[in-house]
Amino acid sequence: MELFGAGAWVSDGGLATELEARGHDLSDALWSARLLLDAPEEIVAAHRAFFDAGAVIATTASYQASFEGFAERGIDRATATRLLRRSVDLARQARDDVSGDGRPRFVAASVGPYGAALADGSEYRGAYGLTVARLRDWHRPRLEVLAEARPDLLAIETVPDVVEAEALVEALAGIGVPAWLSFTVADGRTRAGQPLTEAFAVAAGSPDVAAVGVNCCAPSDVSPALACAKAVTGKPVVVYPNSGEGWDARRRAWTGATQFSPRLAARWVAEGAHVVGGCCRVRPADIAELARRL
Repeated sequence: MELFGAGAWVSDGGLATELEARGHDLSDALWSARLLLDAPEEIVAAHRAFFDAGAVIATTASYQASFEGFAERGIDRATATRLLRRSVDLARQARDDVSGDGRPRFVAASVGPYGAALADGSEYRGAYGLTVARLRDWHRPRLEVLAEARPDLLAIETVPDVVEAEALVEALAGIGVPAWLSFTVADGRTRAGQPLTEAFAVAAGSPDVAAVGVNCCAPSDVSPALACAKAVTGKPVVVYPNSGEGWDARRRAWTGATQFSPRLAARWVAEGAHVVGGCCRVRPADIAELARRL
């Protein structure tokens, strides 16, 4: 697809971070997905802020959306299906709002890991104790619904371990929408502690995975993972780390200084990244600086 052709593209930053900056409390187990029901216009505004900053990819508010999570809020399956599709429609609406300049822009339907739906930080540990088949069957219905909404691609992100990656590759078979598969990593390994060579090898032979990469990691983890992804898969690489700040769960506050910079992003592109953006705590102003640099 055009997104993975020549040159580098700028993705958005932390959608939930921007929604929180707009005054929304996202401590709910549904996280940003709650606003699909309560304030969809705010999601459009957040997408628009990143587009205005220079991003050409909007990642939808479906990361923590799941049938099980919606059911716990008393939302039936038919309504949950509509909300998942709405996440794609809202990003598309924001894209339409800025389409007058003729620039190509893309909608990436976010698919978070099983651990995100648990809303207990499990996506940063992985190793859920579930089989590949069980995880595949859990992911497949949501993938089908999001694909039916016709995004430009599926952003399968923050995957913490090899078992879930295997399940997702199986679940993608026949979906009909290209996907990127992005791991969350730390110190050169998956969050579950597996070698990155093993993790990226899962996607290497999959025709359904158009690109691989890392997200929701420290900026310092990007370059080694990028080199590994290229060497193992030969596929285009996407990178969108967090700001590098730390999260104090007891105080529910971010600590430390940001490590995200346009200079680093330019280096990642020089190292072969096809898509560069940000995750948690990366704001439109950061993306604007990145877009100017690239």
